[in-house]
Amino acid sequence: MAADPTIVEKNRMRALPAFIFASRWLQLPLYLGLIVAQCVYVFHFWVELVHLVEAVFGNADALAKLVTSIGYKSDAAVTSLNETIIMLVVLALIDVVMISNLLIMVIVGGYETFVSRLNLEGHPDQPEWLSHVNASVLKVKLATAIIGISSIHLLKTFINAANYTDKVLLWQTVIHIAFLFSALSIALADRLMANSGKAAH
Repeated sequence: MAADPTIVEKNRMRALPAFIFASRWLQLPLYLGLIVAQCVYVFHFWVELVHLVEAVFGNADALAKLVTSIGYKSDAAVTSLNETIIMLVVLALIDVVMISNLLIMVIVGGYETFVSRLNLEGHPDQPEWLSHVNASVLKVKLATAIIGISSIHLLKTFINAANYTDKVLLWQTVIHIAFLFSALSIALADRLMANSGKAAH
């Protein structure tokens, strides 16, 4: 018995949307690459932390590596930890943690939103924000995280302001304010779209 040509045509038409929808899996290597980047950040964090602990116990090589990594300069030779160096190192560690948090949001939230469900409902470790994540919520959260990271960078710069020119200080402040206004604009646009959606219903 010959197949109904209308059904065959419908099946043929469904193949293209299915192929387009399956193309979302092309993002999987990108998220796996971000996981590798997360591993690099974890390694970097522990290297800096070990150097800090070694410097506390008087290791001159560890202290020199810390001073170089944070870009600290002084007229006198740096022979021991001081409050400024410790603060800059701790801020650098916090910076790594915040960037790692940003990576987790992009990896988990992006995969859940754009690739496939993680099926974490009922899991005790399910992130609270993941239960209502969508593209708009993820965008606002990422913008907020970027502001936090920018704030840490700006604080590090002001603490170590003697080693930066006025131009660098000015532009870092301007860029931070631009991030702030961008996040406010994204949040405002998201709220307006949400309100218009409710009004339509």
